[in-house]
Amino acid sequence: MSGHDSILETLQDALGHHFADQALLQQALTHRSAVSSRQGRRAPRGAVKTSETGSNERLEFMGDRVLGLLMAEWLLEQFPNEPEGALGPRHASLVSRYALAPIAEGIGIAQALRIAEHEEQAGIRSLANVQADAMEALLGALYLDGGLEPARRFVRRKWKDLLVSQITPPKDPKTALQEFLLARGCPLPDYETLSMEGPSHAPRFTVAVSAMGEAGEGVAGSKRQAESEAATALLQRLNRSRKGAKEKR
Repeated sequence: MSGHDSILETLQDALGHHFADQALLQQALTHRSAVSSRQGRRAPRGAVKTSETGSNERLEFMGDRVLGLLMAEWLLEQFPNEPEGALGPRHASLVSRYALAPIAEGIGIAQALRIAEHEEQAGIRSLANVQADAMEALLGALYLDGGLEPARRFVRRKWKDLLVSQITPPKDPKTALQEFLLARGCPLPDYETLSMEGPSHAPRFTVAVSAMGEAGEGVAGSKRQAESEAATALLQRLNRSRKGAKEKR
């Protein structure tokens, strides 16, 4: 068994599911940089040249919906008396990049990813958004290979601590950022859409937000979610700055 095959076996053990269709697993772990262009452009070094394996973007699109459904189902079970206004922030937090990335890292997704050499050298394998996207793609592949039940078992095992720790509903990140700034007499944050990429059925928005001389960036499949991701990143940065300032006193 090759080193990569061993990594895939370990990853499937962590998922609690061994794929009947190994091509789905391979696709879920193929970053778009590793796929040869089909428009005649020269492929980068390290690109996968087999026509059978596309990038994981379509599976990511599927996995985002699978995770959203499973999390909504679980939240309704766990909090039967909470209104939608409280369930929404819980759901947004649990399906965010900040929830997905540590889980992806914990099961070894980074080591299993197929990435073009030029991107490998740039260090994107370790980026939180790359690992979070691959985690969504794996959930999509898991659903297509085995149905909702293996996906449900994995989500409930790996997200349990996150869900249980939400004693009270978290605030929407944009609201929390606004309250943070108003409490300090600062101007409201400024959001800017930096880019929108991908096909219409699976867009990727990149949004930046700035306040108090700091900035945060978010990437997601909708502008609203990208803004929330950016607000979360900026809040973390501002809180670190505040903590650092206190320690220097």
